[in-house]
Amino acid sequence: MPKTALTGATGKTGRVVAADLVAHGHDVLAVDLVATPEDRDRMATLGASLICADLTDYGQAVDILADVDTVVHLANIPAPGLFPAAHTLNANLAMNNNVFLAAAHNKLSRVVWASSETTLGLPFDTPPRYAPVDEAHYPFPTSTYALSKTASETTAGHIAEWSGIPFVALRLSNVHVERDYQLVPTYWSDPHLRKWNLWGYVDARDAAQACRLSLTADLSGASSFVIAAADTIMNRPSADLLAEVFPGVELTRPVGTYETLLSIDRARDALGYAPRHSWRDVLHDQA
Repeated sequence: MPKTALTGATGKTGRVVAADLVAHGHDVLAVDLVATPEDRDRMATLGASLICADLTDYGQAVDILADVDTVVHLANIPAPGLFPAAHTLNANLAMNNNVFLAAAHNKLSRVVWASSETTLGLPFDTPPRYAPVDEAHYPFPTSTYALSKTASETTAGHIAEWSGIPFVALRLSNVHVERDYQLVPTYWSDPHLRKWNLWGYVDARDAAQACRLSLTADLSGASSFVIAAADTIMNRPSADLLAEVFPGVELTRPVGTYETLLSIDRARDALGYAPRHSWRDVLHDQA
C-alpha cells in the first residue's frame, strides 16, 4: 500500500482528496497547519492519520515527508485577496519550496501539487489570446497569488531535473463541492459575472481524481495540466458566451454545446483524467 502525505488535508478540496486516496488504497498521512476535533474525527473515520505542521518551516516539511512514498501538496493560501499581497507570495513560496526540497531530500517517488488556473491570465480583464485556453496560455500571473504558483512551477521544474522525481502541477479551476452549486443559477443572468475564468469550475471529486491519477501516470520531469469540469458553469452555449463577452477571441477548434473553455485535453491524454461530476447532476431540473 503506497503511503502518501496529503498537505492541506482539512481544507475543502483536501477533505475530498483524502477520502478518494483512502478509497483507492493509499495509506494517507494527512497534514495541515491546524486541525479541529472534527477534522481529527473525520480523518480517523477514513483511517488516515493526521498531523499538524507549519510548512513554512523546512525542518517540519522534511519530518512529515520522511516516511512516505509520495506527496500530494495542496497546502497554500488558496486565493488572492485573503492576506496582504506580499504575505501571500512569501508564504506560498515558502511552503512550496520547502515541500519540494524536502521531497528531494527524502527521495520521494512523486510530487503532485496544486498550481492554479490563475497562472493562465485570470481574471480575464485582458481577454485571453484564444479559446479554449490550454497549458500554452502561460505564464500570465496578474496577482501575487498567481505569481506564487508561476514561480513554484519554475522551481518544480528545476528540482525535478536535479532529483529525477516527477513533479505534476495541477492548474485547478475554481473548486466546487455540492453545496456550492446552489449559487450557480445566480450567475446566469449576467455572463460577465463569471467571465474571469471563462465560466470554469471543477468538482472537488474530479480534482481528487486528478490528484490520484497524477501519482501513477507515466510521466517524467515536471508536467503541468489544466484541471476543470467538462462543462462550463453556465446554461448557455459556450461559443455564444465567448462571442458575446469576448467578441475578438478566436475559437481554435469547435467546442461542444456547453463544453469547458479551459481545455482539459492534455489531462485526458496524459493522466486519463475524465471528469464525472457537474452542477447539472445537482440542478438537473434547472439546467
